[in-house]
Amino acid sequence: MPLKAFRGPKVWLWRWRRNPLKRRADTMEAWVLLGTWLLTLLAGVLAGLAANRSVEDGLARERVEWHPVVARVLDRAPGPAHPKSQSADGERVWTRVGWTVADGSAHTGQARVAAGSKAGTPVTVWTDPQGHLVTRPATASEARFRATLIGGLTGLSAAAVPLVAGLAARGRLERRRMDRWDAEWARLGPQWGRTTG
Repeated sequence: MPLKAFRGPKVWLWRWRRNPLKRRADTMEAWVLLGTWLLTLLAGVLAGLAANRSVEDGLARERVEWHPVVARVLDRAPGPAHPKSQSADGERVWTRVGWTVADGSAHTGQARVAAGSKAGTPVTVWTDPQGHLVTRPATASEARFRATLIGGLTGLSAAAVPLVAGLAARGRLERRRMDRWDAEWARLGPQWGRTTG
């Protein structure tokens, strides 16, 4: 297990100060750390903003293109019919529904309706421009929340790449420095016990 080099009290920006005892490895480590932090910040912010904008634009396009259509239940929905089931909090089941789009073509698909709905019961479904069933589009506030969440997660993920690479490079520099110290100690250490006479 390699030993960590002893470091005294932390001095702000010590790697950038002029010092005759400063080694080349100290200067390299300073540049690696600076580059790591700049790349981490830049990658995280740019990736997060790009993902945020992409998600928000996609959800805004869905709000514009997707629209509600009145469909009719084609087959009686499974389950008992309850007067309460017509409300929004009643049990909902999947059943076949049919609808007609603006160009007059008929479509069918599966949609969730109140349990026990009879054939011909109107139900609202959402469709895309081609008339295919889609989910209800996200509201503006839901879209903002999703875009912020996905942008933040993407930014953190992107920032992790240069951060891990920089930490690995710094660890390698530390190992090389310790190996050089070991080599110097092996060469000069035995001379310390000698006395000149």
